[in-house]
Amino acid sequence: DFTYFLTLASLIGCTRLGSMLSGWTGKEVTLRTAGICRGSFLINLFRFLIFDKIFQIFCLEKTVPNPRLSNIVNLNVGGKVFHIPKHLVLQHPKTRIGILALCNDPVKRLTLCDDYNVQNNEFFFDRDPMFFHYIFHFYCSKVLWVMDSLCPVNFEEEMSFWGLKLKDSPRCCRILFEEKLDDIRDQLKINQELIDEIKPHQDDEGYKNMFLGTFRKALWDLMENPYSSLSAKAFAVFSSLFVLISIVAMTLNTVKELRNYKLSGRTYMEWIEIASILFFTLEYFLRLLTTSNIKNFVKSTLNFVDIVAVMPYFIQLMFEAFVMDTEDIGAQADLKTMARVSKISKVLKVVKLMRIFRILKLARHSTGMRAFGFTIRQCSEQVCCLFLFIAMGIFTFSALMHSVEVDQPGTPFSSIPDAWWWAAVSISTVGYGDVVPISYLGRCVAFGCISFGIILNGMPISILFNKFSDYYAKLKEQEYRVSNTERTFQLTKRLRRNFNSCCEPQPESSDDEIYYRPCVRQTIREAED
Repeated sequence: DFTYFLTLASLIGCTRLGSMLSGWTGKEVTLRTAGICRGSFLINLFRFLIFDKIFQIFCLEKTVPNPRLSNIVNLNVGGKVFHIPKHLVLQHPKTRIGILALCNDPVKRLTLCDDYNVQNNEFFFDRDPMFFHYIFHFYCSKVLWVMDSLCPVNFEEEMSFWGLKLKDSPRCCRILFEEKLDDIRDQLKINQELIDEIKPHQDDEGYKNMFLGTFRKALWDLMENPYSSLSAKAFAVFSSLFVLISIVAMTLNTVKELRNYKLSGRTYMEWIEIASILFFTLEYFLRLLTTSNIKNFVKSTLNFVDIVAVMPYFIQLMFEAFVMDTEDIGAQADLKTMARVSKISKVLKVVKLMRIFRILKLARHSTGMRAFGFTIRQCSEQVCCLFLFIAMGIFTFSALMHSVEVDQPGTPFSSIPDAWWWAAVSISTVGYGDVVPISYLGRCVAFGCISFGIILNGMPISILFNKFSDYYAKLKEQEYRVSNTERTFQLTKRLRRNFNSCCEPQPESSDDEIYYRPCVRQTIREAED
């Protein structure tokens, strides 16, 4: 209405002005919207200005929104222009656009956007225009829809940039988005841990400032990184063979027939085990001396396994030295007799039993064992829940079996603790048959216990197997990738060394000529007469 009023006033003003000019000049002055005006130059100029203004009002203002209007926020996001009413933006004053609309300081405005167009009063953002459609829809409808085609991590970064919160989205979208985001974060964490399993993190730059840094780095790669060279792979095979030999020697040392063959008071298997222990000890201390990060080395699980593998032998030597530390032979016999029945003997048995953990050293060079250990760590919650359910089943069915079998003559279920073994064997679906119920009601309880065990054991097996297969495949993929990377690095290093040796000038002077061999070509220059 205001535009029409201005137009009408302009037409009336032009008519009155034409009448006044006609009276002054004594000539007829006409204003026409089309054709050629036959008035004076002043009338033509005035008519041009008036109709140009009318054209702007009726044409331009109807097609292109005026960016200078104070109630419109003009945005250029990645080359696409958006116009948002200011009253909608002010409903969310904590967002980036809301702060921009309330800000009057031009310097602060430039910190909120990437650029500013003064002519169009337009704020430029170098962001994804496809995602901003969801932001534009949020200001119009107060609902933030989740963009499925965008990575959840990037979607979260975009929301953080524009100052939006996930709580502004619908509950259904928010639940799906959080599940995807958690899955991606877990996968990234697992991939990083798998990479650390294959190649433990070492600060290569730290070797430069260390004493004999180059030698220590080469020795570390030889023992810890089997993909660095052929000799490192051979050392890994040699170390694995030592582990297997020590385990076989420890096992055969318990055979009575083999104990008769001795050398210097010890059996052959004991000497083999001693040689293995010395090799493992030397290997551990060499790793400790060549590492560039002592803290990470101590925290490593595989290095802890190395300590556990050699510690029982040295503890056994300490106890044997304590028992045999006397010159009196009769006293020695008394001490030996006392040791068999004392706590020292029991401790020695436990220490010798700890030698079984030596087999865990194979995990350093076995992808399957590392994948199994990684699966147990990642599924620790599921495994704990499984043991919890097993314990609940054991206590429940042992109490039921004791209640129905306690009055039977000759019953093995005289108490609830006596029924624990039967319940544990039945839930595991092993069923030794050494303890069985007698009454029909007890057999019904046993059937329920076995059925519960079948259902309970069937649930986590598929989960653990799928995760183990996934982790094993990823570990093999990481090994293959690291192997190719190391081969490429070694090949590049060898080619660069050969190229540098070929490019070095090798002068061979004589009385008649001088030879230079850059690369393969030879340039011969005769000496001047």
